[in-house]
Amino acid sequence: MAANNPRRLKPAVLTRLLNSLGQGEVINERQLRRHRNRAGYTIGDAKTVDLFRYAAWLTLEYHKPNPRKQPASYDEVKRRQAERNAEAVRAAQDIGQIPEIIDPARRAQCEDSFRGFCETYFPDVFYLRWSDDHLRVMEKIERAVRSGGLFAMAMPRGSGKTVLCQTAVLWAALTGAAPFVCLIAASADRARDLLENIKVWLETNPLLHADFPEVTYPIRCLERITNRQKGQKHDGEPTRIEWVSDRIVLPTIAGSKASGVVISCSGMKGSDIRGQNYARADGRVVRPQLVMVDDPQTTESAWSPSQSQRREAILAGDVLGMAGPGMKIAGLMACTVIRPGDMADNILDRDKHPEWQGERTKMVYAFPSAEKLWAKYAEIRADSLRNDGDGSLATDFYRDHRQAMDAGALVAWPQRHNDDELSAIQHAMNLRLRDEAAFFAEYQNEPIVEEIGEEMLTAEQIAAKLNGYPRIGIPLTCNHLTMFIDVQQKVLFWMLCGWEEDFTGYVVDYGAWPPQKRPYFTLRDVRSTIARSVPGAGLEGQIYAALEKLTGEKLAQAYRREDGAEMRIDRCLIDANWGQSTDVVYQFCRQSSFAGVLLPSHGKYVGASSVPFSEYKRKRGDRVGLHWRIPNTVGKRQVRHVLVDTNYWKTFVHARLAVAMGDPGCLSLYGHDAKPHRLLADHLTAEYRIKTMARDRIVDEWKLRATRPDNHWLDCLVGCAVAASIQGAALAVTNHTERNSRQRVKLSELQRNRT
Repeated sequence: MAANNPRRLKPAVLTRLLNSLGQGEVINERQLRRHRNRAGYTIGDAKTVDLFRYAAWLTLEYHKPNPRKQPASYDEVKRRQAERNAEAVRAAQDIGQIPEIIDPARRAQCEDSFRGFCETYFPDVFYLRWSDDHLRVMEKIERAVRSGGLFAMAMPRGSGKTVLCQTAVLWAALTGAAPFVCLIAASADRARDLLENIKVWLETNPLLHADFPEVTYPIRCLERITNRQKGQKHDGEPTRIEWVSDRIVLPTIAGSKASGVVISCSGMKGSDIRGQNYARADGRVVRPQLVMVDDPQTTESAWSPSQSQRREAILAGDVLGMAGPGMKIAGLMACTVIRPGDMADNILDRDKHPEWQGERTKMVYAFPSAEKLWAKYAEIRADSLRNDGDGSLATDFYRDHRQAMDAGALVAWPQRHNDDELSAIQHAMNLRLRDEAAFFAEYQNEPIVEEIGEEMLTAEQIAAKLNGYPRIGIPLTCNHLTMFIDVQQKVLFWMLCGWEEDFTGYVVDYGAWPPQKRPYFTLRDVRSTIARSVPGAGLEGQIYAALEKLTGEKLAQAYRREDGAEMRIDRCLIDANWGQSTDVVYQFCRQSSFAGVLLPSHGKYVGASSVPFSEYKRKRGDRVGLHWRIPNTVGKRQVRHVLVDTNYWKTFVHARLAVAMGDPGCLSLYGHDAKPHRLLADHLTAEYRIKTMARDRIVDEWKLRATRPDNHWLDCLVGCAVAASIQGAALAVTNHTERNSRQRVKLSELQRNRT
């Protein structure tokens, strides 16, 4: 009976009793044991349980308030979440322990040798044996990094000079040789691309990570999430790492040679070259001490004397002045000569720039002496390619005669050739056969001087042909004012010239509409366009409105001659050659209030094999002048027009520019300063002439230079000269005006011919 006493039940009996109530398993021995441990002797002794006290204890436990289950206020919830978030951020910001250096000896060896650095960490990039030129360049790079100096090296395309510049920047930064390194390229976009390669190397190169973990590990911890750079810490201290498109700052780590080193990039024309500096964690403000300049010119800038001159000025002033007052800057430039007199050619000239200690390298230092065999090789190769071959027949010919064909040749890099070529000599000759001019410019750094004909003036000579008159100043002897408008989709180029009867000319004014308000611009990069100035209209409507505004400004104006006499523009020609503007130009010339002055103009290319203007059959009513004619027919457009032999008149105006000041027929520019005319001079030298003979005629045929520079003011000057000829101006030697072009005929002879 005692065994069933509810006040002294054994645990096993109590468990069976509670589970026999028909409710399934109410409790098990393990749960009861936990409850006995929590309640202690309040519900029984060491061997038995008091059922009534146990039930009372369970009731009190059930109704006991639980502080963890009490609802918290909204502010308390936010506070707790903020604490958890802050703790998570703090845990994520600290990058923890930096890995140990895997191979300290290898690292030390590469820090002491730039060549060793390239070969060890970038074997996939520099996989060929070095040439002597490469070794000399790397020696100059190492000297510039360690002890300063300026070195310019022209290397052939494909020699790896760009990658050498990138690795040199990285080597200088990792070794702490320069606290601030700047990488400069021809454009800002190109410079950012070069810096991006360096960033990828720091993120992914396994050997760099093994030997420079104090630099690469914090970078890898960013995981390409740039927002993490702001709060990254090591041992509780900020790493101050920066990782943006145009500048990186390596992490500040105690004991690291690269701690806080800055690598920036900039384009040659960028305004951000000036004023670069960085405040380090130790309080020092550092400026660039080393610049690596990679191919600082473009093909377009190389063909523009003014752009080349401007880039030289930027290099001498902005770039070499980056170190700040009283500080010297070290620099190395890897470049390619594109044309004689370009920026690279001038920098490499030790007479012009001795401070750069320029040196040129070539792909071929001596060409093979077996010219006949190579001529045969060229013939076989050309025939093979013309017949959809791959040139292998020429390679077979070279293989059979290689010893004789290699005789006398000396190449800079014997390992440089393609897989389907047998030697570097064959590779070089293939490049030369493909395009000789490009080969000598891009691979030999000795561009071929173009045969541009006699009496061709340079841009500098033209810009310096000044007469001292102010802008819109008209000399006393001028009898004619002529204007020409060159129509383009974006802008109208125009020019105003004054002329004497003997074709002595004066460029009175010129410009673009809408005005660009910049001393130098190209048609491609104009900012103020016709479309912006005439919103809401179609293309034809925009051109019509632009012509109306420009002619309203210029043709309605009265110009004062030197003696005070009032003059107006006698004749204005408008270019009607551009296909999309032809109809609107004719419409404008017909409807304009200045219709009596306006005349559409069509330039015609008359080459040596073309029918010259002098042999055209003259029709009744035609006006014929010096290599121009105005047909009598007006056609559906109801407006007469002028046809111009552009080859002749381009030669004509260049000849006028070559005439000495004071001589009859001289053409000059207004002002005392040549600088404002540099863009005009570039336009006037955008084409060159080649003397061509055909049909027993020798003709100057004018060609646009390979880079296709702007030539619109050259067309304007030609148009102004043609307009002066229409108005009666004539050279004494030509003796060709409309007035004396007709022969006298007696009335009796005319009547006899009619009968």
